[in-house]
Amino acid sequence: MQLTPSTQAICSNTPMSLLFSPLELRSIKLKNRIVMSPMCQYSAQNGAVTDWHLLHYPTRALGGVGMVMVEATAVEARGRISAEDLGIWSDDHIAGLQKLTTQIKANGAVAAIQLAHAGRKAGSSRPWQSEHPAFSWQAVAPSAITFSEQYPEPKALELGELEQIKTAFVNATTRALKAGFDVIELHMAHGYLLHSFLSPLSNTRTDQYGGNLENRMRLPLEIVKATRAVIPEHLPLLVRISATDWAEGGWTLENTIQFAREIKNLGVDLLDCSSGGSTANAKIPVGAGFQVEFAATVRRETNLATGAVGMITEAQQAEQILRSNQADLIFLARALLSNPFWAYSAARALGVKENVWAVQYDRAFPK
Repeated sequence: MQLTPSTQAICSNTPMSLLFSPLELRSIKLKNRIVMSPMCQYSAQNGAVTDWHLLHYPTRALGGVGMVMVEATAVEARGRISAEDLGIWSDDHIAGLQKLTTQIKANGAVAAIQLAHAGRKAGSSRPWQSEHPAFSWQAVAPSAITFSEQYPEPKALELGELEQIKTAFVNATTRALKAGFDVIELHMAHGYLLHSFLSPLSNTRTDQYGGNLENRMRLPLEIVKATRAVIPEHLPLLVRISATDWAEGGWTLENTIQFAREIKNLGVDLLDCSSGGSTANAKIPVGAGFQVEFAATVRRETNLATGAVGMITEAQQAEQILRSNQADLIFLARALLSNPFWAYSAARALGVKENVWAVQYDRAFPK
């Protein structure tokens, strides 16, 4: 995507709100800049879509968001955060995901999916079932370093196994396309497998996939290149990253900027900028919009489109992020869990005159 200042997006046939102006990612046109951020539901059965997903995600599409990003979906069975995570490691998963994309699109949103591997944080219990992880299988990682005292030691991946990981991401991408997803996002954040290769806190390998920054970026970049190769030219590829580990000696914003330049050259269209997750004792200054500056800095320094995420809850807050050229998309997480129709309220707050809600609900929104 050719990046231009967000304020130039306003034209005569679009709302005077940037949040409700369209955005094109290659051939995919989002009707507005609101994205449902991928959030684990811990409700799958052997990786397969259930009725919960078929209700949960299309409801947010009906609620007016421009793009629905389905939760971290495991490219390997051992790459699930929990045993109840969605999966895409088998062709058996395609039919359920296809039902899901059909419903998302029918209710007005672009269908996106985040492909993921949990790495050393895999195999834990669902958060509402236990205060402590209950690990069900052997987790893998770049190095045999535990995430915390509550987690078991992961198995360090051997050199030959890295090809299996790459193949798993490529095969998952192909299945996602068959299932009808318009947008693919690679999960390289929050301490999961690909982030753990990037961060020196979790990657102490001494081969070509560890050590200096170039080596630590090698596997994630190889996966970007391999997945981009099987995605049609007209469809976009996104990456989610932790812009900083919030920990001494960890991954930094400067590292993220260099990584962003590399993935841009490989055909990535947008960097979804989150943070943290590589260490259990990081001191993260959580607050309203606390990660927005990461998206702004990457956008400014690399000319790569970015998504802002993290404690964005108010319409005016989201609008200002776009108007100040800090990001191109607004990824909403908990705000959309508590209010599936957040976009309706935001449109009213911003004075958007065009209907963004379903006509069946028009009587609830008087002119």
